[in-house]
Amino acid sequence: MNEHQSIQVTDYYDADTFKRIKAFADTKETPFLVVDTATIDHHYSELVDNFPYAKVYYAVKANPAPEVLTLLRDKGSNFDIASIYELDKVMALDVSPDRISYGNTIKKAKDIRYFYERGVRLFATDSEADLRNIAKAAPGSKIYVRILTEGTQTADWPLSRKFGCHTDMAMDLLILARDLGLVPYGVSFHVGSQQREIGAWDAALGNVKVIFDRLREEDGIELKMINMGGGFPANYMTRTNELGTYAEEIERFIREDFGDEFPEIIIEPGRSLIANAGILVSEVVLISRKSRTGLHRWVFTDVGKFSGLIETLDESIKFPIYTEKTGECEDVVIAGPTCDSADIMYEHYKYGLPLNLAMGDRMYWLTTGAYTTTYSAVCFNGFPPLQDYYI
Repeated sequence: MNEHQSIQVTDYYDADTFKRIKAFADTKETPFLVVDTATIDHHYSELVDNFPYAKVYYAVKANPAPEVLTLLRDKGSNFDIASIYELDKVMALDVSPDRISYGNTIKKAKDIRYFYERGVRLFATDSEADLRNIAKAAPGSKIYVRILTEGTQTADWPLSRKFGCHTDMAMDLLILARDLGLVPYGVSFHVGSQQREIGAWDAALGNVKVIFDRLREEDGIELKMINMGGGFPANYMTRTNELGTYAEEIERFIREDFGDEFPEIIIEPGRSLIANAGILVSEVVLISRKSRTGLHRWVFTDVGKFSGLIETLDESIKFPIYTEKTGECEDVVIAGPTCDSADIMYEHYKYGLPLNLAMGDRMYWLTTGAYTTTYSAVCFNGFPPLQDYYI
């Protein structure tokens, strides 16, 4: 038996939490996601305890359910917003605009104006064209420029290339922001989602330090803020360090670069807050082999890439999968129910599932609270979006 055939639920959830989730799940038809809000509450408190010097801006795109947003609002969180639709959802819950950042660097001028009219004054950018749009539509606002980072090789879900700019351009943009009547406020980076290499933060902070120093010395611009983005990992198949280890090292990196007087620090957790709180429950639809001598069974289940599991693309995120069946295991290919050949979650990274697994059995996809419901297709093959419940 290899490591992929021995999922222990207790490695991911305490007994009471899993019992509570499963008791609820037993009353529902698959597929669906169950999210335990007590787990989110715990993770938020743990994050604040480990980063007492930082402001938390929850990345709403991870899971924008009202139950999640309300809980985090009441816990004191701020919110990183990617669109006017997320803005409306958050502000409908009486979140004040001073707790909101427009963190998307790709945005229409009319959307910038919409944010500004609703009171938002903190905007991300990484290009001259976007910056000029902000100057026209949101005059006098605070600007932070996103830089490219080198952490993409060690993140399970890389984010660079599409977002950010080189440090020289970042400095040019911050100078231009001043000249356009905006407030050059800070610098942001994102080391990649599900980042396991702590050194990625060290390299990024080193680049930020250079920008802070050069702008102060050469242009008289005093930047105030560092937005370190997200990237803190959730508990998937590949184990990671504890959050406290990341926090301890990152604080050391900041002190090495900035001394004891920290700039304002922002963190934008999404996955690390929400993922471990959720379990996606699916049913085995079909089990087959491709030939009489085929070495692998194909297990088809009623969720797939188009119903919340798009992060299995290129088998990047490897979700722990638990079944109640036990006994001898065999490597399997796991695929979804749709009429699309791309709807295969795991083919190269072999999961082991029990030989006595049968059609109608349930599969519990652990650590699926983040980036599942929001990635679910509206109606591909007629399947409805992934149902979600909050307990």
